[in-house]
Amino acid sequence: MSPSSPIVTSSTTVTANDAPPVTPMSRVVLAASTGTIFEYYDFMLYGTLATFFGALFFPAGNDTAALLASLATFGVGFAMRPLGALVFGRLGDRVGRKRTFLITIVLMGASTAVVGILPTFESIGWWAPALLVSLRMIQGLALGGEFGGAAVYIAEHASKERRGYFTSWIQTTATLGLVLSLLVILACRALLGEQAFHAWGWRIPFLLSVVLLGLSVYIRLKLQESPLFAELKRNGQLSRSPIAESLFQRENARRMLAAIVVAAAMAISWYTAQFYSMVFLQTALLIDTGTTSVVIVVALLLGVPIYAAAGALSDRIGRRPVMLAGMLLSALAVIPVYSSLLAVGSPDLAVAQQRAPVTVHAAATRFDPFADPAKLDDATRARDFLAKRGISYTNEAALGSAPLTIELAGQRLEGFDREALAAALAAAGYPGTAATPPLTSLAGLNTTHLQLIALILAMIVGAGLTCGPGAAWLAEIFPTRIRYTALSVPYHLTSAWFGGFMPLTATWVVARTGDVLSGLWYPLAVMGSCFLLSLFLMKESRGSDL
Repeated sequence: MSPSSPIVTSSTTVTANDAPPVTPMSRVVLAASTGTIFEYYDFMLYGTLATFFGALFFPAGNDTAALLASLATFGVGFAMRPLGALVFGRLGDRVGRKRTFLITIVLMGASTAVVGILPTFESIGWWAPALLVSLRMIQGLALGGEFGGAAVYIAEHASKERRGYFTSWIQTTATLGLVLSLLVILACRALLGEQAFHAWGWRIPFLLSVVLLGLSVYIRLKLQESPLFAELKRNGQLSRSPIAESLFQRENARRMLAAIVVAAAMAISWYTAQFYSMVFLQTALLIDTGTTSVVIVVALLLGVPIYAAAGALSDRIGRRPVMLAGMLLSALAVIPVYSSLLAVGSPDLAVAQQRAPVTVHAAATRFDPFADPAKLDDATRARDFLAKRGISYTNEAALGSAPLTIELAGQRLEGFDREALAAALAAAGYPGTAATPPLTSLAGLNTTHLQLIALILAMIVGAGLTCGPGAAWLAEIFPTRIRYTALSVPYHLTSAWFGGFMPLTATWVVARTGDVLSGLWYPLAVMGSCFLLSLFLMKESRGSDL
């Protein structure tokens, strides 16, 4: 650095006379993290209500198809995040970190608030999902520029001795945003009642984004520009083309490849532990939304310190060993933990499936999220019914000329008769309702709820170790002149394709195979591959001078 460079410490920054003042670290972390929490709150609201939105914005008649369509719309927001990373990453490297993440938060807050006034499918037909998808695209574009800006902003203020700890708080923002969305939804349900919430109350959490937007803009307007970016700008050393320099210069190729692999591990560990578990509890275990929300909120809040502890640990022993340990733990835990969730959350279901397995003899079904419910065949209806009940089944070829035969406990049911199938399942010991008692407050927590929380927390440990030091590592491997773009692109690319589409991919695999646990082979394969590749590609970055 030049003699006029700012001297950064873990608490305050001293600057030369010609450099702009820099905010103390506590305020830097608070301001950047708070804005990002609110932005993730906006983005995660839809995901929190994904199973609920299927009935509001897509045609009725096929619950599995509606769920898939809803999750696909959730994924659309993630698909836009890499584009947002390119657009706002370049802007951040050319005009500044502060200005860029002011723009992103305005886009996110405005688009989220509009969802709160959007007409449903019943009112305007196919325009409803079309408008919803458009708003999700804007949200994804905005979020694509948010995380990178906040992570870079904190990293460029922090001292190298405590950079892992300070940037780890950015890794908690997605978790805290999800928690905030769950708490707001729980409050609305409790105050309004289920009937009013389904009719109009679901709009309130989205409309609250206007208030959060105003608060976020106020907080961020108080911030100063990153000292490292300010120095580059004064010295005329800004990159002319951050995108080309990040993606196409040979010297950055290995860094970018390593960043993609590591960021993929971060994404898959987070979404498997903290988001897909919520979908699994509601669909496979039939646990009501309120109870699921309480269980998830408690597990997530208990898990937040793990991210900060992992970041602090990486400052002592290095980013690489902490993150590799998290990847390995996440890969090893996913199948056992979800199998245990099934056994704990629905013990009678697990016993019934062992004692009286279900076999569906029919042609393979192509699950189309936009299929006409009136034209669904019996096999699709039967599979949809079983999936809704969280019941695993085996797919086999059709028997003779019968288009659909269901074998169950020595019986053969031809065609789809909902009442006859329900009676046969009940006679075989399959539960018709969730075994987990409903919750309305923390006072109702029992042993079953605590076991579910502990299992989810076990996965959060792996995610915390993987993600906690992640922002510091990504910031440290790229030069300042392209850091915003180079960090944002791999992070959001992998968040989209390995994180955002993880629930959709896993749900689709379950629908195709009939096994409620089969979707977990996808995150296991991705995480295992990332761990092995990281052994060769990931270099230690602790102590790097930014």
